[in-house]
Amino acid sequence: MEVRNDLYYSNDHEWVSVEGNKAYVGITDFAQHSLGEIVYVELPEVGDELSAGDVFSVIESVKAASDSYMPVSGKIIEVNEELSDSPQLINEDPYGNWIVVVEMSDKSELDDLMNAEQYEEFCSKED
Repeated sequence: MEVRNDLYYSNDHEWVSVEGNKAYVGITDFAQHSLGEIVYVELPEVGDELSAGDVFSVIESVKAASDSYMPVSGKIIEVNEELSDSPQLINEDPYGNWIVVVEMSDKSELDDLMNAEQYEEFCSKED
């Protein structure tokens, strides 16, 4: 399982990469391994306002469908349209293929997320 040191992690297995007030959000390597072969990603609408904890995407695999939860509050300013045609990109590179970009409304919510070391420990208890 790959865990990158430059990201924030949620206990729902989403990752967050921050650039200024923008948060790039995707699912972790642990999540894509658990799901198996991803066959569909439901993308939200640009302009949607979401709160931390809201469902922003549904990811379907050959094994199951899984909700993805927004780790930070904000407005969706971009969605990764490539995933509509090629959802398996998440399996190939979960950290290189974000799902949404959010303009954060409250950067302090990042304090509620885990760093890489905390996330690795969290995942070790989930195995």
